[in-house]
Amino acid sequence: MAVAGLLAAGCSRAGGGTASSSPGSSAPAPASSSASSASAAGDFGTLSNVCHGGSASGATAQGVTSGSISVGVLTDVGFTKDPELENAAKVFSDWCNAAGGINGRMIVPDFHDTVMLSVVAAMTSACAKDFVLAGGSAALDGLAATTRVKCLLPDFDAQENMPQAAGSALEFGAVPYNFAYADYAGYYKWLLQKYPDSVGHTALVWGNSAVTQIDYADQAATIKALGGGNLTSITFPATGVTNWTPYAEEIKAKGIKGFSFYGTPQWLIPLEQALDTIGYKLDWIDTNSNAYGTQFIQLAGNTLTKQTNYLSLFGIYPLEKSSDNPTLMKIQQLYQQYAPGQPVTLQALQAFSMWLAFATSAQTCGSSLTRSCIYNAALKLTSWNGGGITATENLATPLAPPSCFNIEQASPSGWAPATEFTPNTDGVYSCGEPTIKLPSSFPAPVQLSDVGKSLTELK
Repeated sequence: MAVAGLLAAGCSRAGGGTASSSPGSSAPAPASSSASSASAAGDFGTLSNVCHGGSASGATAQGVTSGSISVGVLTDVGFTKDPELENAAKVFSDWCNAAGGINGRMIVPDFHDTVMLSVVAAMTSACAKDFVLAGGSAALDGLAATTRVKCLLPDFDAQENMPQAAGSALEFGAVPYNFAYADYAGYYKWLLQKYPDSVGHTALVWGNSAVTQIDYADQAATIKALGGGNLTSITFPATGVTNWTPYAEEIKAKGIKGFSFYGTPQWLIPLEQALDTIGYKLDWIDTNSNAYGTQFIQLAGNTLTKQTNYLSLFGIYPLEKSSDNPTLMKIQQLYQQYAPGQPVTLQALQAFSMWLAFATSAQTCGSSLTRSCIYNAALKLTSWNGGGITATENLATPLAPPSCFNIEQASPSGWAPATEFTPNTDGVYSCGEPTIKLPSSFPAPVQLSDVGKSLTELK
């Protein structure tokens, strides 16, 4: 089970699998009257009339009746004990239903707990009764990709993780992510330009498991393409270690000036403390986005004044800047109303973006709500940003190269946009970054033809 925990940490891109609250969760709570007002209309950020009443009727598809729509939500909550995706589903559906639902049909979230390792069984259950999937994520999603595609189940996924799932058929994601192109190209370009002495003195420090081997291959190819060269690989047991001093000494002995860490964020902290103890300071440390939360900040404490910690957000609006973003403020308000005391997390923002994509697409179908209709409607979302949650992307091109990113820097007071990072889009993101094609050695995303299906069978 410890290995499974590392798998979740290794493939999460938005803090999934951690129980820490988000940097934005401590925003001042709005008055309840304001929250009620926020839920009265069906508008959301820049999106108009997302949810509203109507006279839709008929059992037009599996999971659809005259009064309701069953929407599957995959989570690993039985293992992680983190209900962030369940919270997001509850908050969104309660808000949407209060605004009238999808043309009068109420959203009914149907939760499928993978317990981390039973992802195929969870997907099989969803295939048997749900209309679509929305706002969910599973660390080992690639293992169930064939099952989902074979049963022609569209998925508005909060976060794809494994190569077989990222960019697979009938799948839409909150941010561009696949294994055809490097997702960290802009980020590593920025790091290597800001810290030129780290070129040729970079390492990947990772827990040795099947999934993190994929992460290693992805980032190693990216750094090499950017001229990083001579990349050092430092592995540790997938279950973690009790003494990080030998790893700190290896980093010092090899003259490493920057490294990316793939493992549980809590393991990175004693490694950084060991580096401090032996008096070795790096130019930069990439924590990866699992560390984006208050828990890492609180546990790391004063260590953050001695080592420079960064992470990359994949074009997701930073939580600590929620007060500058009406859409994030609305999400905070709705959490106060429908899930009081629960934090808004980075992965919850991704879930909200996909819940909104689901609702925006579904409401265009009127009474004739079918999988074919909602899928084709979603393909028309060619300039999608979740109402202001993410940088703009084209949902119709899941295998397009990622373009936008933003960088966070840690300090004892919290996460904040990195100093010297200069956004060129919307005041938050850097877009139009270099495209780096990854080697074709990664497993391919599952397509309809792989399971003997075609779009003509999508009803």
